[in-house]
Amino acid sequence: MEKKILPHDHGNYNEEQIMEHMPGENEIAGVSEAMKQLGDPSRLRIFWLLCHCEECVLNIAAIVNMSSPAVSHHLRLLKNSGLIVSRREGKEMYYRTADTELAQVLHHTIEKLGSITCPKSPG
Repeated sequence: MEKKILPHDHGNYNEEQIMEHMPGENEIAGVSEAMKQLGDPSRLRIFWLLCHCEECVLNIAAIVNMSSPAVSHHLRLLKNSGLIVSRREGKEMYYRTADTELAQVLHHTIEKLGSITCPKSPG
């Protein structure tokens, strides 16, 4: 990589090291997309719910007090960003959080920033 010379020297000697590790647009695109999707309060609540259980659209709609079409729209966006996955059982689709490091980190970040406590697992 070509050494970049900055227009102003402010005496920050670690700028070169920071620039070496600056993520490229392609490297950070997935994180940006995921955070964009979670910028919507409804999607954030649905994502948090699916971090704790697998549910169908009708149950999600009842839990978050939204219409099924609105929930389906949010689920489609979350799925396209790779934050959730689905599976079909007969005619029913079930959704849950994707088993990825990004989804797990975002889940923990949401709970930390919001001072939200995870439900206790049964047993």
